[in-house]
Amino acid sequence: MSDTRELAASYSEEIVALRRALHRVPELDLELPRTQQLVLDALTGLDLEITTGKELSSVTAVLRGRGGPGPAVLLRGDMDALPVAERVEVPYASEHPGLMHACGHDLHTAALAGAVKVLHELRDELPGDVVFMFQPGEEGSGGAPIMIREGVLDAAGRRVVAAYGLHVTSDGEPLGVWSGRPGPLMAGNDLLRVRVIGAGGHGSRPHRAKDPIAVACEMVTALQTMVTRQFDTFDPIVLTVGRIAGGTRGNIIPDECAFDATVRTFAPGVRAGVEEAATRLVNGIASAHGLTADVRYEHGYPVTVNHDAEHAFVAATVTDLFGAGRYTEVDHPRAGAEDFSYVLQEVPGAFVFLSACAAADPATAPTNHSPLAAFDDSVLPDAAALLAELAVRRLARG
Repeated sequence: MSDTRELAASYSEEIVALRRALHRVPELDLELPRTQQLVLDALTGLDLEITTGKELSSVTAVLRGRGGPGPAVLLRGDMDALPVAERVEVPYASEHPGLMHACGHDLHTAALAGAVKVLHELRDELPGDVVFMFQPGEEGSGGAPIMIREGVLDAAGRRVVAAYGLHVTSDGEPLGVWSGRPGPLMAGNDLLRVRVIGAGGHGSRPHRAKDPIAVACEMVTALQTMVTRQFDTFDPIVLTVGRIAGGTRGNIIPDECAFDATVRTFAPGVRAGVEEAATRLVNGIASAHGLTADVRYEHGYPVTVNHDAEHAFVAATVTDLFGAGRYTEVDHPRAGAEDFSYVLQEVPGAFVFLSACAAADPATAPTNHSPLAAFDDSVLPDAAALLAELAVRRLARG
């Protein structure tokens, strides 16, 4: 069978050109018409079975292997951007004010398109089928469960036996280094919303009012103490209050004050425990001060869990293709969240990181989601090669 790295390199210019075209037209959430069209144009002329989403601008492509009956595997790339105003000076900068591919999804999409082209060259030898999942709405909208509901895991006519995805980073590791771990790789993310309901009054006579701001501030501090005193430090939790709002002027006590917090956990039991403890704590503090609280705990993406055997398979494939020095196994999961987690709840698979850091010092480079996040698209042929190679090897196992 032909070398996937060699084939990916032969498509390098096309893959890079697609990434830069995608970067120019970032789109948000589930509706990505220009992005979808660029992907469809990139797949034109290939022997694929292509469907588009009903509830979102997704693209699902099925490549039928001609090397004998066998299983189906899935490769995924997410396509949506962020509401970030780009501050990176490149010739292909965003043409949509206030929007940017600040998380590298343009690279994911281009790499997956490259893998399509590589595997299309090898289709006569593939003993099975490959499903390509071009997904909108990863950044909080949950495009993956919608695509699952619309049948992406069964697009080949039977359930895929494994699924693989990758994510580029703009900092942390030197350019071209892959990283991952078995088990929990990324956090589950939930949202704690609290509205403290008091009674307004004059700031000079607080005893005649019920001050929701003071009580909300006490809650924020108590939640941090809760994390360190009610949960095992070796089963980490990140709880960050990112928004607090209340009042109109310094001498007016308002009726209400509200705050929102993101909660990141790495185990289902801890997730349930935080929900119960945070709700109890907030209600208790409100009651102690004679106020009430409206508490909502909204579940976000589940923990992204790499299946042990599939992670080992990905790590071994990276090492075989690129050398031992190109792979690092990380000790701890990342506190970011990822909706590929829904796919990994349904079928075995693994998710892996690839550094596309464009800065000289990865330790101080701007992070993903920064308006200064810069990604080096020289990693694209390797990203496409790995995705293709994972499909080739997994299909060969039957």
